[in-house]
Amino acid sequence: MTSTQAREAAPEHLGHVIFITAAAAMGGFLFGYDSSVINGAVEAIRDRFDVGSEALAQVIAAALIGCAIGAAVAGRLADRIGRIRTMQIAAVLFTVSAIGSALPFALWDLAMWRVLGGVAIGMASVIGPAYIAEVSPPAYRGRLASFQQAAIVIGIAISQLVNWGILNAAGGDQRGKIMGLEAWQVMLGVMVVPAVLYGLLSFAIPESPRYLIAAGKVDKAKEVLREVEGEKIDLDARVGEINTAMRREHKSTFRDLLGKRGFLPIVWIGIGLSVFQQLVGINVIFYYSNALWQSVGIDPASSFFYSFETSIVNIIGTVIAMVLVDRIGRKPLALIGSTGMAISLGLAAWAFSYKTGTGDDITLPDLQGTVAIVAANCFVLFFALSWGVVVWVLLGEMFPNKIRAAALGVAAAAQWIANWVITVSFPTLSDWNLSGAYMIYTAFALLSIPFILKWVPETKGKSLEEMG
Repeated sequence: MTSTQAREAAPEHLGHVIFITAAAAMGGFLFGYDSSVINGAVEAIRDRFDVGSEALAQVIAAALIGCAIGAAVAGRLADRIGRIRTMQIAAVLFTVSAIGSALPFALWDLAMWRVLGGVAIGMASVIGPAYIAEVSPPAYRGRLASFQQAAIVIGIAISQLVNWGILNAAGGDQRGKIMGLEAWQVMLGVMVVPAVLYGLLSFAIPESPRYLIAAGKVDKAKEVLREVEGEKIDLDARVGEINTAMRREHKSTFRDLLGKRGFLPIVWIGIGLSVFQQLVGINVIFYYSNALWQSVGIDPASSFFYSFETSIVNIIGTVIAMVLVDRIGRKPLALIGSTGMAISLGLAAWAFSYKTGTGDDITLPDLQGTVAIVAANCFVLFFALSWGVVVWVLLGEMFPNKIRAAALGVAAAAQWIANWVITVSFPTLSDWNLSGAYMIYTAFALLSIPFILKWVPETKGKSLEEMG
């Protein structure tokens, strides 16, 4: 059987390949879990350490600094010591971060553990998709690659469900005692369980054949290729293909992205997509929703339930996007999402303008409270079924081969920076004017519509080579 025919054949051990992919996607699960678990601890941290909004925001956003560091080093580290070893380092960092975050003695060391967890998130965000692409049989690569995104949104949902369960076990008090610790500490510490599982699973899956060939371990690479692509493939031909592809690869550099006036236009479009994805305020929901609902008079137990409900909506929207992105195209889906987000955010801004009272007596009228909850869920749904998936699809497709790796790095860096800006600024904005904050996010959702129409290319049905 030729190598091309092997691509079209179903591997004999597809179930084992799915296990390998799911094990690697545990990094994505931890990415989602660690990113959003802090949501359940925000108000308790504010009370425990008696800090203002600005200091609290710095602690919440600290993980994003680590994310940028982890994403920057993961690729080179994986090329030097292997994909599996890099996963194991990330698993150790997740574990240490969870333990440290659960047992802080001051605000600064909680921030330090958050940064460490962020490094693990950044590493997982790079190594998971890369490993899955390298071990997946070509005929199944697209579907198996979707495991990473699915794992992220499931991780977000599970973190909110666990937080809700811990809060109920503590009698509805985020600082209530469980096993000698306050509830919020247990919330942050529970991540030890999936982190250790991720580490253990990394010992049960094979190294990437691409790395093994690069390291000169050709016989071992053939064993892995036989394991994931079946017994009938021409192993020598596959090894030759991988060797040829690695020799032909252009290692793009920052200089390749520059034109006569700064970045090339296509790079600016990638940066714009990344920035707009964050400036609509999506991570306000995932980082601050419990505090948000409590700030308008909803009791803690209900606020935790609403956060879990919203994470389920996020999963549903992500599944819808995975079904539709190849059917109706990237631009139409992004436009649908922008329109829906703008309407939802506008309604939320209107509802929050009716906030009354001070301190613990803040409330929303019944109608506005209902509108706020429905609008928040609609916002997450429209984001998830559009920008949450479409941006990553476009960033992976629209750059010419020569600059793809470097351009993706710049776009991802812009996304982390924009995420940090929104995360740091929200507590101060909400203290100033919660409705005004949501009007700002509404404005960015509206501005994304002409941006898509005028500058974003449609990549549906085009080969990567056509993107040049």
